[in-house]
Amino acid sequence: MSMETFFGAIGGLGLFILGMQLMSEGLQRSAGNKLRKILEIMTGNRFLATFTGAFLTVLVQSSSTTTVMVVGFVNAGLMNLTQAVGTIFGANVGTTVTAQLISFQAIDVFALPMIAVGVVMHYFVKKRIYRHLGKGVLGFGILLLGMNIMSDSLRVLENYPPFLEMLKVLGQNPILGMLVGALFTLAVQSSSASTSVIISMTLAGVLELDSALALILGTNIGTCVTAMLAAIGANLTARRAAVSHVIFNLIGALIFLLILPWFTIFIESNWDTVARQTAMAHTIFNIVNTLLFLPFVNWFVILITRIVPGEELIIERGIKYIDRRLFKTPSLALGAGEKEVARMGEIAGTMLEDSLNILFKNKKDYLKDVQQREEVVDELEQEIATYLSELSNKGLSGVDAKRLTMLLHAINDIERIGDHAENVADLCVHKIEDDLPFSEQAREELKSMSKKVSEITDKAMKAFKENDHDLAREVIKDDDGIDDLEKELRDRHIQRINKGKCYPMSGVVYLDMLSNMERIGDHATNIAQVVLGEF
Repeated sequence: MSMETFFGAIGGLGLFILGMQLMSEGLQRSAGNKLRKILEIMTGNRFLATFTGAFLTVLVQSSSTTTVMVVGFVNAGLMNLTQAVGTIFGANVGTTVTAQLISFQAIDVFALPMIAVGVVMHYFVKKRIYRHLGKGVLGFGILLLGMNIMSDSLRVLENYPPFLEMLKVLGQNPILGMLVGALFTLAVQSSSASTSVIISMTLAGVLELDSALALILGTNIGTCVTAMLAAIGANLTARRAAVSHVIFNLIGALIFLLILPWFTIFIESNWDTVARQTAMAHTIFNIVNTLLFLPFVNWFVILITRIVPGEELIIERGIKYIDRRLFKTPSLALGAGEKEVARMGEIAGTMLEDSLNILFKNKKDYLKDVQQREEVVDELEQEIATYLSELSNKGLSGVDAKRLTMLLHAINDIERIGDHAENVADLCVHKIEDDLPFSEQAREELKSMSKKVSEITDKAMKAFKENDHDLAREVIKDDDGIDDLEKELRDRHIQRINKGKCYPMSGVVYLDMLSNMERIGDHATNIAQVVLGEF
């Protein structure tokens, strides 16, 4: 192989990947931030999830992008495993569109015109949405240009004996072909890119159908690596979603490997060119694989949970009680708002305990739970605040209007409790990762402080939930004790520093922990004052 052929193939692949990236970015931006909302909403059942996965993958031109988004949503608790599996099934179908387009030999004549149109739209049109669409058109033109360069460069391999002998071996040994396809896809991190190279080789006349099919099956396995990488460090359900992608594609590839001789005959008898045959084989494989698995999604999910065992913390996302249909009866709508605020308080109240478990149990895994709860608390604050603001215009009585104002104050303090609890968690992780020494005395002091803060927070939340004025007064009284304890512990720590008994960086973390816990006590007191109407 000459250097000209080598660089032509590599350069063409580079243009293809660049074009795919530009097209993906342009289409995503022209759709705005709605892509994530679509994925959150349109996964209510397995069929809708599959359609959504296919649609989004066509839009972003990358099953890896969709799958990584799915893993991210699962990790954030926005999707369950069943929804994720359905969406991944659809992503595999959607990714075949690129292969279908580039398999039409005449389509490469549109490459330069599309680049020209894309440049004009992206750089000379003022409206943002058209600029983003122009970027997508430009990307698709570059993608086609890259395909054309690859095909032209690879034509010289038609008469290159070593290469033809290698392809002969791949055609005779489908398992080896699958392995090569998987490794190539792993290397380029894109099944669309590896599939495009395979189809380019068929267009150049250097790859026969039997070898192409084996390689195509391999690309479907190699593409799973991106999702597995995205799941590193994610929660259990996200890891299960990534594993489901691997198992789904692997089982599908093995099924088709068993029927490959008959499948090859079917493809050859229905389409003319090797490029079209390869593209159709890729599409049929993914559609049939999806149809085979879709009726058994629930059983498949059970299988995945057994392959990746364990118990996962599940925090219910989104609103649970508030409903704008209750606005017709404002008092009932306000009651629903109170329940939602109480739920928000319970979630925030658990965060401090989880944060300190990082320190006292020396387990950084608790940080994920804290962060997940913090996201839920932030989302609830926004949802509840919007709901209460709308409710304020629905003709509430004087007492109810005052209660609504109390709720608005309460959600702000609850959200701040969550923020400080997350700060404590981050400090505990910092202490572990940097191996900062804490004396036994310091640990006992933190336990004493955290116990009092947890108690006052629990009392404040209970007082709010039950509208218990006596308990709210207890909270306000206890806050003085927390303030005094914080000052006492700070003084003790300064004495240890003066005596050289404390490592400086450990001291900084210790003081920050005390400060954040004291602030949690202050916000718990604010909630108690809300209960008493003192705001």
